[in-house]
Amino acid sequence: MPPFSLDAASVQDSLKVLNFLGIFAFSLSGALLAVRRRLDLFGVVVLGCVTAVGGGSIRDALTGTVPPIYLRDETYLWVAIIAALVGFAFGTRLERFERTLSLFDTLGLALFAVSGALGGLALNFGPLGVIFVGTLSGVGGGILRDVLVGAVPEVLYRNNEVYATAAAAGALVVYLLHPHLPSGWVQLAGVSVVVLLRWLSKRGKLRIPVRRLRDEGEESR
Repeated sequence: MPPFSLDAASVQDSLKVLNFLGIFAFSLSGALLAVRRRLDLFGVVVLGCVTAVGGGSIRDALTGTVPPIYLRDETYLWVAIIAALVGFAFGTRLERFERTLSLFDTLGLALFAVSGALGGLALNFGPLGVIFVGTLSGVGGGILRDVLVGAVPEVLYRNNEVYATAAAAGALVVYLLHPHLPSGWVQLAGVSVVVLLRWLSKRGKLRIPVRRLRDEGEESR
C-alpha cells in the first residue's frame, strides 16, 4: 500500500469545511446568549450572525477587502442564519452539549485568526500588524456580541482560559512559517497552535497572569 500523504489541496479543503463549522459554532454561541437574554427571534438571528461574521468583517475592513467575503459568498450568512435558528429552537437542550460547542468555537477562533493573519501578510504587514489583524479576526465577533447585549467583552476578563492570546499565537506562527512552507501547511500549523493552547488552557495547564488588587473593604497599610 502507498504511504499516507496529505497534499496542500486536501488541507485547504479540510480547512474550508472547518471554517463553516466555526461560523456555525460562533453563530450558535451568539444565539444561545440571545435566548438567555430573552431576545425575540429577530434578535436571536441578528446576534448569531453578528457573532459569526463580525470577526471576518473586521479582518476584511483592516485588509481592504471590499465588499466583505460573506457578502460575495452568501453561504457564510446562510450557515450563520441556520445556526441561529437552531439555537432559538433548541437552546435549552443545546446547553447540555457545552463541550461540543466549545470545540467548534475553538476551531472557529483558530481559523479566523489564521485567515486574518494571511490577510495581513498579503498586504505586507509586519509581525505586529499580522498579529493584530489575526487576533481581532478571531475574537471580533465575540466582542461585538457582548457589546450588543450590554456586557463587558468576555475576552477581556477570561483569565482562567487562554483565548485571545491563543489567537495571537496562531497568527504569529503564520507570520513565522509563511516564507518556508506552502500556504495550506502554514494554515494548518497556525490552527494547530491555537487548538493546542486552548486544550492546555481548558485543562488548567496554561493561564494568563492576573493582577490582584486589595478588596475594597481592606484597609491600606
